Amino acid sequence: MDARQRQRIVDKHSDSFTRFGYHPNALYWSGRDIQELRFKVLAYIGIQAHDAVLDVGCGFGDLYTWSKANQCPLDYTGIDLSPDLLDHAQECHPDATFFTGDLFDLETTTNHFDWVVLSGALNEQLHDDSAYAYRIIRRMYQLCKKGVAFNMLDARHINAHDLHSQQPSTVIKFCQTLSKDVTLYDTYLQNDFTIHIQKNN
Repeated sequence: MDARQRQRIVDKHSDSFTRFGYHPNALYWSGRDIQELRFKVLAYIGIQAHDAVLDVGCGFGDLYTWSKANQCPLDYTGIDLSPDLLDHAQECHPDATFFTGDLFDLETTTNHFDWVVLSGALNEQLHDDSAYAYRIIRRMYQLCKKGVAFNMLDARHINAHDLHSQQPSTVIKFCQTLSKDVTLYDTYLQNDFTIHIQKNN
């Protein structure tokens, strides 16, 4: 992702936060129920209370809110490009850690977190034949001890010029270059799929 693309995303979320405030619409989710359904499918990977979780493209830290509401408090770290969203996230969650920037800006060692998760942050159309998305997935896998869970838009059902969608079979094939233990979930929403990658130790 180049500087122009990064700034476009920052500006886009600054505008949406100004318009909607603290609301799923500010993150381009259609509603809280859809957002939390995605969280539930991500958590199926095996996230347990007090696990160390890195949330890529964390927005307001809503995954942390949801996990605590479901009696699963986490050692939570979030990273996002938008300083506006993160300012609010830090106010809401003073006990969590937040970083502003891209995942590649995060200076940490490999295997630092139990789980690395991502919800919706790969939906931005970068017109790069998914190169950035695959770099992100690979980096997520490098940073985890136990596994990676992420979702993407399903190109079998949605193919908009301004959104990045993928064929699940193509993404699975890439993920299998990282681990033999890859699972697809694609029945919870029509336009969305989730992949779990368990770490090969």
